[in-house]
Order: sequence, then structure tokens, then C-alpha cells
Amino acid sequence: MGRVRPLGVRGEWRGPNWTTRRNRAAVVRHLDLLAVALKPKGYRCIKLYRADQFPVPLSLLWVFACGTDNAVGVAVGVRAIPGNAWGYYEATRGRHGYLSPCGDSKTAAEQVDSILKHRMFPGSW
Repeated sequence: MGRVRPLGVRGEWRGPNWTTRRNRAAVVRHLDLLAVALKPKGYRCIKLYRADQFPVPLSLLWVFACGTDNAVGVAVGVRAIPGNAWGYYEATRGRHGYLSPCGDSKTAAEQVDSILKHRMFPGSW
């Protein structure tokens, strides 16, 4: 049997969340590429990158569309994924909100477009 550590000592796990927080510049670069890909589709983007302004340590891109009555939006984040890669995620859904790998911002823009169109016109999906 191996050595057992005391119950009061926590092990340090350096998984994808730690990698995402450590590489903030890469996250911001990927979100900027997504903002550029969404601009021709007519969506507006608000970059929520400054860690000192918000209690959440993650950088987010708020993408929204203004309709006749109200505005709809989606928060997109970037997370490290297995295989030493990055992926776009719908921030409110966490790991379950995977959109596409970061190397393909066009596909991510189409996914965000689909989500926003469904929220603007719920019966059309």
C-alpha cells in the first residue's frame, strides 16, 4: 500500500481550470478572435476582461442582439480542454456548454448565432 496523506491536507490539482486562469492572455486572444468573427453577423460584443472589475476571475465575452422589445445575449468564455487545447464555452452552462475548439472561431460564431436566434425566436428551432 502507498503512503496516505493526513485528512487535513488538500492535494493540489492543476487541471484545466488552473491552466485557464494562468494563461489569461491566451484566453483574451481567443475571445477577441471570436468577437471579430461575430461582427459581420451584426452582433454586439462587450469584452469583460478586467479581473479587478468583476468578482469572477474568468474573462468573458458578452454577445448580444437587440430586438424590437428586448435584448438577448449569451456569455462566452474560453477554457482549457484535454489534449493541451482551448475551447469556447457558453459561460452559464460550464463544461456542458461547449461550443467549438478555439482554432475554429467561425464555427463558434455560427454556434453563438444559433443560440441567439433561438432565444430571439423560440418557436423557430
